[in-house]
Amino acid sequence: MRQAHQWKCRNRVLVCGPQTLIMGILNVTPDSFSDGGLYRYAPDAIAHALDMEADGAAIIDIGGESTRPGAPAISAAEETDRVLPVIRDLARKCRCALSIDTTKASVARAALEAGCHIVNDVSAGTADEEMLPVVREHGAGFILMHMQGTPRTMQQNPSYENVVEDVRRWLVQRAGACVAAGLDRATLALDPGIGFGKTVEHNLDLLAGMDSLSEAGYPVVVGISRKSFLGALTGEGPGGRLAGSLSALSYAITRGAGVVRVHDVKESCQAARVVDILFAHEESVNGCRKP
Repeated sequence: MRQAHQWKCRNRVLVCGPQTLIMGILNVTPDSFSDGGLYRYAPDAIAHALDMEADGAAIIDIGGESTRPGAPAISAAEETDRVLPVIRDLARKCRCALSIDTTKASVARAALEAGCHIVNDVSAGTADEEMLPVVREHGAGFILMHMQGTPRTMQQNPSYENVVEDVRRWLVQRAGACVAAGLDRATLALDPGIGFGKTVEHNLDLLAGMDSLSEAGYPVVVGISRKSFLGALTGEGPGGRLAGSLSALSYAITRGAGVVRVHDVKESCQAARVVDILFAHEESVNGCRKP
């Protein structure tokens, strides 16, 4: 039986579990590993976000600073300048939930005040001590992601005793710290951080063991789309990884992922819907067979 979660995100409740939620990636950056800055200008970014919504995205995740391996840091002011015009316009035009992908509390605050519902923090609130108070103040949904090191250093020989247990333990501890800081437990979601301070083998282990993370009682968010470990498995560059991305996405859903973060929204929605229907059918059939 798949776990259903009611994820509180400000004035919205997103239900994930029986129906997988698709989070569309919107990189308002000049140096994204995947789209090469196609949406760095606000009009292009806004048009793309509306296209993703039309294709079935339930959430649009807006990021103004690249977190690819080795990416240089930028100032909070520059990051805010990149994302705020996009968020303000989408808050008026979009029906789906809006997420800000940032580690900086000042950027998160500006984004939430402009209309975002979720903060997606790859540092799980450890990079900026003001992040948790900002999230608490707004009652925002908060995605806690695991990352070993920083985007600048994370792929420099990452190591774990047991990657599945280490990542699960750390995320559950961070969730506990958030609750102790006054955040509503129902606003929290966990992301194992595929590709963030992990080798190919670590990523495969995390996907195979994701059911242990889903059993922690929080919505599980997974970002797999076009990542380099898929390139290692298939030999394809970022633009040729759609089939691998959809295969990994489908597998992640079977292991408990309730929200999947993707570039290719239309295709990902189709794949997720088929998996959701198959799960529902399996549960129906198994229920009918019980004595």
